[in-house]
Amino acid sequence: MDAALYNSLLLVPAGFFALSFIIIIWGILKGPNSMDRMLSFDGFVAMLQCALATYIVWTLDTTVANAMLVIALLGFIASVSVARFRKRDGS
Repeated sequence: MDAALYNSLLLVPAGFFALSFIIIIWGILKGPNSMDRMLSFDGFVAMLQCALATYIVWTLDTTVANAMLVIALLGFIASVSVARFRKRDGS
């Protein structure tokens, strides 16, 4: 495949990831309650993993695969701990 075509095809999802990160960060900062913020954080973790996977495809460098695993585990642990120990907002 031509390198210019390959880069331009991968530039489209990279732009979507940048726009999605802005929207998700807005949700984290302005969420009406803690569960909305946690849901946005879960979306941020998923988007970060997808962005790292796109980076692997773009550069053919798999050194960030371990970082993807750590991010997935930390996101899971954060979600479980918030779900377990969350109290109702306003109480």
